[in-house]
Amino acid sequence: MNFRKRTTVVLAIFSLVFFGFGIPKNVQKKMDKEVEKVFDTTNYSFVPVTVSKTVNEQLPTKITADNFFHIKQGNTLLGYAFVDQAPSKTAQFDYLVIFNPNLKIIHSKVLIYREEYGGEIGSKRWLEQFTGKTGKDRVSHETNIDGISGATISVRSMTTSLDNLLQTVGILQEKKML
Repeated sequence: MNFRKRTTVVLAIFSLVFFGFGIPKNVQKKMDKEVEKVFDTTNYSFVPVTVSKTVNEQLPTKITADNFFHIKQGNTLLGYAFVDQAPSKTAQFDYLVIFNPNLKIIHSKVLIYREEYGGEIGSKRWLEQFTGKTGKDRVSHETNIDGISGATISVRSMTTSLDNLLQTVGILQEKKML
């Protein structure tokens, strides 16, 4: 096992022991289902993307061992996965963004929505607006992302979260960290 792989394994174990037990099982199960669907395989692994504390302080979206992953099949990079929560009116919802190896969004999904209203942001049609976006793109509910009547807060939250993620990906690409 080379140094980089050992470091990744040690960091992942350290994170689990000292910072909790990672992604909740129900969220992980839904992530797996989406990754399997997108890449048409069950033979893959999640390898955490590691970012130094100094770089992380500069990022709009903080990267942890539990939210941003390389998706690998053996030594082949299939893409990247990012999972996080965003606020809705009174709760938070879990979402997933899958990137291809060139860091272009190829799939997004609201995994768990915990509100009575606003769940329309989970529709494939609405989420397709983010497909094809990269770290060079900006998204905004005011300019290039359509709103949804009755889901204003969730639309703004999801769009802001994805814009911050895209900015983060752009910064990490500029720094040659992805």
